[in-house]
Amino acid sequence: MRTPNPTAAAVTAAIAGAATVAATVAAGRIASDAALKAPPGRPLPTEPSLTVHATEPGRVTLTRALASRRPGVYGLSGDGSHAVVGRVVSAGEQSADTVVRHLERVTHGTLDPGDKVWLTPGLHIGDPGSALGLDHADVDVPGELGALPAWFVPAARDTWVITVHGLGGTREHPMNVMEFLHRRQFPVLDLAYRGDLGAPRPPDGLSHLGETEWRDLDAAIRYAVRYGAERVVLHGWSTGATMALRAAERSALRDRISGLVLDSPVLDWETTLRALATARRTPGVLLPLAVRAAQGRTGLVQGSGDGRAVDADADRLTVPVLLVHGPGDTVAPWGPSQRLARRRPDLVTLHTVDDAPHGAMWNADPAAYEEALRRFLTPLM
Repeated sequence: MRTPNPTAAAVTAAIAGAATVAATVAAGRIASDAALKAPPGRPLPTEPSLTVHATEPGRVTLTRALASRRPGVYGLSGDGSHAVVGRVVSAGEQSADTVVRHLERVTHGTLDPGDKVWLTPGLHIGDPGSALGLDHADVDVPGELGALPAWFVPAARDTWVITVHGLGGTREHPMNVMEFLHRRQFPVLDLAYRGDLGAPRPPDGLSHLGETEWRDLDAAIRYAVRYGAERVVLHGWSTGATMALRAAERSALRDRISGLVLDSPVLDWETTLRALATARRTPGVLLPLAVRAAQGRTGLVQGSGDGRAVDADADRLTVPVLLVHGPGDTVAPWGPSQRLARRRPDLVTLHTVDDAPHGAMWNADPAAYEEALRRFLTPLM
């Protein structure tokens, strides 16, 4: 019998250990991709796929699920198709397996039985002219990484609203509120930022969940001031809301910011990353690795989950905030939003929306959302 070689055994163990570490690191990186590589215009992994069962004039039948029974109005997107669906029809017309919703319009493509679709907050596709009939200009905002494409919708006021989408969205998403803002004569600058179609690619190819992207919003503020804005209101969704918070704190032109509208804000990036990784069926044991991998890849600071980051945000606020959020958001849970509102009742107005997923607070009840927005913006005109 050959005598075991301790050195060889140690080398073998070291190689095996190194392979395990490498596999663990790789698994953490893959898990963190759910948030750091969320493609614009594609559903977040938390959004379930639904099946079209039937269509008829003014109606579409979908798989019965919590998502398909949400109140409000939504985009319905598939591969090569887009439609807009309204409220659920009366309960008596439902089956145990399906839900019937009003079909408001098919924007492009067709909805055929068997098609896989998902609900989206975005009702409009195209640009403000083709989608809404609004005069607009395609402009380039000079950013630190290159030109940032944006839509500018002119109006009479010297307070501009700069809109910025979030995770999984594109600059088409803010068109939900663009008509409302235009009727109140607010010029709107709707920004695409690093990582979006037509915008520069971030150097590392990753989303930093607003922590570096805010500099593109800062560039939009400079552009607005250069072209006539006396004041700006920043209206952000999801990580776009995070960008608005950072710009209000760090921008050299922060004195021109008169208000913030934060819709479904990502105030605790660790929780958001865990939620998206879990939705991609990442095993629970890998979630801490995903957080550490995200921190190592982006420089994001760990520890936001203990509330101190929200408290710091609250302490730094200097302008009025309309915070629109609700308990149905599983991507950016609204606990941190409640904490922010409690910490600064002098500046923060919390408009609570029930039964709405991430980034879809307007969709659940457009009239109530726009009334809250009207009340907030009136003193800032």
